[in-house]
Amino acid sequence: MNDDSALPAGALPAFDGIELRHLRGFVAVAEERSFTHAADRLRIGQPALTRTVRALESALGTRLLDRTTRRVELTDAGRRLYADLAPLLPRLAAALRAPTGPAILRLGFTSLLPAVCTALTADFEAATGAGVRLVRRDSPLAGLETGESDVVVLRGEVPREAGLRTTVLLHEPRVAAVPRTPLPAGGRTAGRQPGHAGEDGLTDAQAAAVRAVARRRVLDWAELAELPLVVNTVTGSTRPELWPTGRRPQLACTAGNFDEWLEAVAAGHGIGVAPEPVAQRHTHPGIRYLRLKNAPAVPVHLALPARDAHPLAERFFTLGTADAPGGR
Repeated sequence: MNDDSALPAGALPAFDGIELRHLRGFVAVAEERSFTHAADRLRIGQPALTRTVRALESALGTRLLDRTTRRVELTDAGRRLYADLAPLLPRLAAALRAPTGPAILRLGFTSLLPAVCTALTADFEAATGAGVRLVRRDSPLAGLETGESDVVVLRGEVPREAGLRTTVLLHEPRVAAVPRTPLPAGGRTAGRQPGHAGEDGLTDAQAAAVRAVARRRVLDWAELAELPLVVNTVTGSTRPELWPTGRRPQLACTAGNFDEWLEAVAAGHGIGVAPEPVAQRHTHPGIRYLRLKNAPAVPVHLALPARDAHPLAERFFTLGTADAPGGR
């Protein structure tokens, strides 16, 4: 097996012996960054999954994964292969379904599907006879970028470079999340998991600022500029850029999904901001939610690929647009 060699551009080796299970196994490990978690996801034993991935690497003549005792990382060849396989495998699975089986639309979302989608889904099923499968993914585009979703619900601003067609379904108010037990004077948050705090954690002044607002019932949006902020950088809808330049909160801690964000706020890494319906659904014994005055509302978008969207996704989007305030 060639060590870390890239596959030659425009040419591929013979694929004798490569089966769909090899590709599915590799994709699962690439997404989970863990053989243990990937094996649980595929419902197979870890040794069998390890052999499956090694067989794929041997057949391709290149190493796809760098393994250490603590983590699994993709090589350059692995990243290229994953980029090709991630959207391909879900489409292949759909193509292999029995042609006489019921049509299914995959509706992707992140932390919470808004209530408005219940009626929208019922209207879609009544109009088309197709079913709707809900797909939760902790990714910026809720699985649309990997081909796991056909149409998605996204909170916050959607990057124009994402190549999507969107319409705004509704706007949601924001609330602030504060720890029920703020750090004492001199307390530090560095090294706590999940979430990644700054090298030295909160300063004494920052910890004091968090304590000062922790028992409040209401905060003004402008007040948050003086507080350390915990941000979900993957699926969150609140970032320092929402405040005016020169008057922005310090990014004290980042998280990769909503659960990490909850734990980081509860651990005292800083203050969080979330859409009110999401916060109401995800309570935490270590967190209080405060009403925010003068906060910009969170736009909730329905989105699908701008080109080559699934026909059922087009129909769902059309129904969503009918009652939506606007699209692009």
